[in-house]
Amino acid sequence: MEVKEETSSKYHIGPPWFFRGSALYQLHLVKAETARAFIPKEFRLVEAFGYTLGGFFLAHYEDSPAGKFDELVVIAGIVWNPPTSCAWAARVLVNSDEACHHGRKEIGLPSHTATFSKKILAATEKSSNKSQSFFNGIAMNSNFGNQMEHGEIEVSEAKKSSEMPLCNISLPFSVLKSENSDKGMPKIRMSLPSFSGRTEDYPHLLKYSCDIECRVSAVKPAKVYSSIVEKEPQKSSGNGAYVNSDQLSEEEAQTRSISVLLSKPILALKFSFLKMWVGAPKIVVPMSRKNEVSRFWRT
Repeated sequence: MEVKEETSSKYHIGPPWFFRGSALYQLHLVKAETARAFIPKEFRLVEAFGYTLGGFFLAHYEDSPAGKFDELVVIAGIVWNPPTSCAWAARVLVNSDEACHHGRKEIGLPSHTATFSKKILAATEKSSNKSQSFFNGIAMNSNFGNQMEHGEIEVSEAKKSSEMPLCNISLPFSVLKSENSDKGMPKIRMSLPSFSGRTEDYPHLLKYSCDIECRVSAVKPAKVYSSIVEKEPQKSSGNGAYVNSDQLSEEEAQTRSISVLLSKPILALKFSFLKMWVGAPKIVVPMSRKNEVSRFWRT
């Protein structure tokens, strides 16, 4: 699949910018030392027992300000800046030049262009006991009786005139389109606020809103494979602390993003009939700096 070049961008109409499609939102247990390298030093990583909550958001948009395109957001973890905690994106891959440009210049995201090669395969589900059948009925929605539709997506990041295979995502269903049976699933509305910024294009720390309306169902987690060798977290010189986002090279950022994708999944949610509104980002003053200002005025 070629990277899409849109000539009639509608980003000027927003904010909020409207997106419609379907998605897979998968949560992983990510090692804190892996995630922490992406987090600006002004924020504190929300972690427990050496892990934080990260994962990925894989979406196919049928309608958006940039038209049709695919997106893979690698979520490093959850960061805390009182009184709120928000997700932090380690890497964003899209097959639209316009969407990539908007993500970098307007939202402060680490966006990169990529290709998404998709295959849809049919597989026969083996008979199972009653408890397994019950689980499959919830997780797989029984869309085709004993037939399940499997999706295979290869994501390759664009590198100047070449491409680098980043990962393969094996789906136990077709997340790329909404099935008629999904109309019976619960309809929900939720907000997924996120932090961004600290990039070459947007050095400020930012926060933006992401309001979602969709039908949601729990599904079996997707399997992620990668030919890129997973590396041990690199430590900085001096006090032995792990490198932070200011020291992270492009190669390190890519390999650490792979580590996030390969981490242990704990929950996968299929979003059907997705409608999403993304608000304009606002500059965030970290809590530590707020305290410094208040102390200055008190003195």
